[in-house]
Amino acid sequence: MPNYYSEHLNANNLLRCYEVAPVRVKQFLEAEIGFVLSRTDAGSMVLDLGCGYGRVAVRLAEKARQVTGIDISSDNIKLAEKCFSLPNIRYHVMDAIALDFPDDTFDMTLCIQNGISAFRVNPEALIREALRVTRKGGLLLFSSYSDKFWNDRLHWFHIQSKEGLIGEIDDDLTKNGVIVCRDGFRAVTCSGSEFLELASKFNIEAKIHEVDASTVFCEMRK
Repeated sequence: MPNYYSEHLNANNLLRCYEVAPVRVKQFLEAEIGFVLSRTDAGSMVLDLGCGYGRVAVRLAEKARQVTGIDISSDNIKLAEKCFSLPNIRYHVMDAIALDFPDDTFDMTLCIQNGISAFRVNPEALIREALRVTRKGGLLLFSSYSDKFWNDRLHWFHIQSKEGLIGEIDDDLTKNGVIVCRDGFRAVTCSGSEFLELASKFNIEAKIHEVDASTVFCEMRK
């Protein structure tokens, strides 16, 4: 199916989503970045899957030697290059399940803020490709929303809907961690147990961390 984010919720519309985020959501976003930075080694090579307009990449660049951000939306990449152009950040238009990088390129690969849902790709294929480009001993970080964050998350999405950034939310179908809009938008989550089940298919070490009662991180070591 078409990717809603790359066709509708990108560039300035994506930027607006973060501008209208309420205080609790901004706390969640900062806590998520904080956790990633705590796992980022100085001088490392980092790949940011679904980098959007560079919101996370620019923070990673404060610590990493090189940050590479990829996104399927060319509009996102153009905005990232305009907003957050630094010598140690490179941006590319690229599909997260068909990365144009050699094997074992990066020290850390991340796919955060529920990219495992937003990308609209097979989760196993996404993890397999992330593993391919991550060096042996390297780290992979995937994240999704915690169940404890449901009310705040839903409130944020209602704000986005009122702004015309996503369609009208279907209140009958929106429940149990799934947000559904009448224009075809649908966002699910990945629980800690689901992350561990996915990781088990690749026989890699995986740990689950809940951060700020808002984010579920799956930390995988290749």
